[in-house]
Amino acid sequence: MNTRRHLLQAALAGAIAPWARLAVAAAPPATGHDLPRFAFVILRGGMDGLSAVPAIGDPAFAEARGPLAGFVGEALPLHGPFALNPLLPQLHTMYGRGELAVLHATGLPYRERSHFDAQQVLESGGTRPFEFNTGWLGRALPGTAMRAVALETAVPLVLRGPSEVDTWAPSVLPEPSADLVARLEALYRGDPVLAQALARARGLRGEMAMSTGDAASGGMAGRAGGANAARGNAVTLARKAAEFLQGSAQVAVLELGGWDSHANQALPQGAASNNLRTLDATLAALREGLLPGGAWARTAVLVATEFGREVAVNGTQGTDHGSGGAAFVLGGAVRGGRVLADWPGLAKHERFEGRDLRITTDLRAVMRTLLHEHLRVARATLDASVLPGSAGLPRLDLLRG
Repeated sequence: MNTRRHLLQAALAGAIAPWARLAVAAAPPATGHDLPRFAFVILRGGMDGLSAVPAIGDPAFAEARGPLAGFVGEALPLHGPFALNPLLPQLHTMYGRGELAVLHATGLPYRERSHFDAQQVLESGGTRPFEFNTGWLGRALPGTAMRAVALETAVPLVLRGPSEVDTWAPSVLPEPSADLVARLEALYRGDPVLAQALARARGLRGEMAMSTGDAASGGMAGRAGGANAARGNAVTLARKAAEFLQGSAQVAVLELGGWDSHANQALPQGAASNNLRTLDATLAALREGLLPGGAWARTAVLVATEFGREVAVNGTQGTDHGSGGAAFVLGGAVRGGRVLADWPGLAKHERFEGRDLRITTDLRAVMRTLLHEHLRVARATLDASVLPGSAGLPRLDLLRG
């Protein structure tokens, strides 16, 4: 019976793929629309924080960055010595509205420059790789009314834990016919787990019905290469995340990959530049999708990467793996229009190991503040299981009163 059930669960996942890729899970209790919303956007590959948020007013900036000190257009001014890359105009508008806080010289306790290990620390919330095999959000969800969705084909580490998590990813497969769905209902009628999974998928299909435009975007991203296709797929995911957060979910996780920038980083149409354009469009789409009904006012979004890059350009006009970098916190619940940074400086003697922007703000302090003050996770829970060892980190002034 167990073998049959596993096989049928796999068949069910394929059958409902055009609707949404969903974890087979028991539905949690219904929740109110007045709960806070939270999204975590993971930038995989190591975003160069000094490219996204250049410290143009630091006296060592131009010499330290060399050919990377220039941009495609004029840098967009922030407070203090900082600016935004001109490829982030919609983020700059959010900053002006007081909806974006920029964190600089931030990062994780991990310093060994491995993508794999650093991403494990970023998602697990530990201080070293494989200290935990579950995620900080996954450990924060039990005991709350929060329901989470990952805009991926599988549950990412950050959401793994005792609670059930839904997943969604666009599909290029055709819609299942009504006859197929009816046959599946008849087949699964005697199995409560499979029957519930199919009913749950149908319910979410009704709640989150994919528009023709969404379906087209997902298909195009799967068939066409290039920056425009990648950007369209990311925007589709952001819009879908907003739909879930407007409906049954309170927490969403999505990711943008490809931030490793070892070569040709300053090319106007290169991968690094196109990633910034994609990030700007993605976060703007998330905001737009959450504005109706006031959901944006209850939302905080954390955007973070596993590590920054070295300050100096390398021999192939890119940057190698570093440590300190930049992160963003945005949303209607955020006290924005500010750069939060204990700035260490960019002169060579001020860098970590003479190479990297020095970390002066632990990224776990950002996580801790958002979990406690926005999602109302108790400090005792944070200390005991969600972010052990973080009790001594400072509270950050991230949210509106």
